[in-house]
Amino acid sequence: MSIKSIILGTAGHIDHGKSSLVKALTGIDPDRLKEEKERGITIDLGFANLSYPDGLTVGIVDVPGHEKLIKNMLAGAGGIDIVLMVIAADEGVMPQSREHLAICELLKIKAGIIAITKADLVDDDWLQLVIGDVRGFVKGTFLENADIIPVSAKTGLNIEALKEKIRDIAVNVKPKLINGLFRLPIDRVFTLKGFGTVVTGTAISGTISIDSPVEILPSKITSKVRGLQSHGKNVEKAYAGQRIGINLQGVDKESLKRGDVVVSSDRFVPTRAVDAKLDMLSVAPIVKSRSLVHFYSGTAETIARIIIYNRDEIKAGESCYCRFRLEEPVILLSGDRYIIRRFSPLETIGGGEILDPYPSKRKKKEGIEDLVILEKGSLKDKVESKIKKSHFNGCIISEIEGWIQTDVPEIRSAIDELLKEGRLIKSQDMLFDRSSFDSFKETAISNLSRFHRENPLKSGISREELRAKMPHTPHFPSLMSLVNDIVADKDIFRLKDFKTSLSQVDEGVKGRIIAVLNKEAFQPPMKSELARNLSINEKEINDLLKLLAKEGAVVRINDSMYITKEQYNKMIDLLKDFYSKKKEMTVAEFRDILGTSRKYALPFLEYLDSNRITLRVGDIRKFMLK
Repeated sequence: MSIKSIILGTAGHIDHGKSSLVKALTGIDPDRLKEEKERGITIDLGFANLSYPDGLTVGIVDVPGHEKLIKNMLAGAGGIDIVLMVIAADEGVMPQSREHLAICELLKIKAGIIAITKADLVDDDWLQLVIGDVRGFVKGTFLENADIIPVSAKTGLNIEALKEKIRDIAVNVKPKLINGLFRLPIDRVFTLKGFGTVVTGTAISGTISIDSPVEILPSKITSKVRGLQSHGKNVEKAYAGQRIGINLQGVDKESLKRGDVVVSSDRFVPTRAVDAKLDMLSVAPIVKSRSLVHFYSGTAETIARIIIYNRDEIKAGESCYCRFRLEEPVILLSGDRYIIRRFSPLETIGGGEILDPYPSKRKKKEGIEDLVILEKGSLKDKVESKIKKSHFNGCIISEIEGWIQTDVPEIRSAIDELLKEGRLIKSQDMLFDRSSFDSFKETAISNLSRFHRENPLKSGISREELRAKMPHTPHFPSLMSLVNDIVADKDIFRLKDFKTSLSQVDEGVKGRIIAVLNKEAFQPPMKSELARNLSINEKEINDLLKLLAKEGAVVRINDSMYITKEQYNKMIDLLKDFYSKKKEMTVAEFRDILGTSRKYALPFLEYLDSNRITLRVGDIRKFMLK
């Protein structure tokens, strides 16, 4: 499929014979509108295809040449692989010839042919003068070394030779991203009786099959592919590089428009701001930062405000990094091309490459090193830079796939290499850059170390308390799971090598606590009373009692009452002895066997009930231990 479907686009001034030439090449009249046929000019995009015996199919997009219809020309230019620059022999190079060539340059179209049409209307001397003029016109552009072929749609002059030249170039064109995510900018919407809504466009990446789920963005419509056509034939599957018609299930024509994009489900997010590299044409006016411009990419058109980085304006022939704040949401990936036109009067002034379709807020004094990487770096560098820019928020792998214009296997390979090199850290499907993770890890360990120093008797810090001390991130659990020096016990975090410890002074206090609790037996002082008796603040006595409970020296009856393990075992022995003689026990009997009061007996019984040592049945208790 990589060489079987190529898109060729016409370019050139109005009435220079583009549509007539397409009809002579293919036998198909690309002028489909009644008004176009009546006026003899192309008003909107026209489509045809040129098929070769070896299976190669060249889809042809015929664009309008009138200056007022440049936006229609731009809608068809985004998916073009080869340009057929058309210049009439009787008029030569004209204004729209120049603007179309400038647009093709800005879109980085790499290959093309120049056709001198209406060659039958001029003599050979004049034809040679026009060819010389054209050669000067394209000097320094991608068409500088292109073939210049005089043709006549009327007489058939060199039509076959032009077909062969198109084929020679087409077989060497770099194929579109068949293994990328499916993306088709819509250029036409119509209905067919018995079928429903149909959209057409040039697939710029990926593949699509009948019954595939799709989204239409930014309209936020979900649908399914009911039928597919490519170059006039019904197909089960269609590929990047093909002109495709998609019959959408359950979608009204009125809800769709040119500029919408048919995409793979759950991978793309509309954006209203992009960071980009901008190249200004040599004849462009000065553009000041915060000016309004017309912004075009794919088949989409919107108004944008340009924010120029590190300068107040940009002049003709200059380049800069900038941000476009878009009036309407669009679907864009890093690596996409775009065009801008002056707000008024309408004229093409520049264009370039989208670097980041989802940029974060950029501070005034922040550098633009990340944009340099996104323009000039390798795929690995770009992916790492994107993830680094997300800091502690990280990136989901599928998010990266829907961010940059590249085949998905290449993105996966770049991520795998970055992980092997230790430049990225992965937790399930979340990716974090190494420097951000190291910063998070250092902060977490520092917070825990400080907590352990200040609270040596506590086993660790609660999840929420630690989270409040850390940089904000929605992926706190994922990042914490990657820190090998920290252990999580349910919702408590501690350093791996930390153990609760008592100083010699605290060891003495511990003995005094045990002594007091043993002495009072089954009438133990409440926690606050214990703190007063031992002249210890309540926070410290609380920590000590928790530590003693963890060590098994005391048993927590409730938050205010503790007894020693020795007294607890004695209570269990007394219960066993009682129940060896009777099957049921009242509160009063329990109080009597412990030699305590109801004030203490009830909390003990509640503890025993909750731990299924006893079972309450009405006003009596049954023994559950064997």
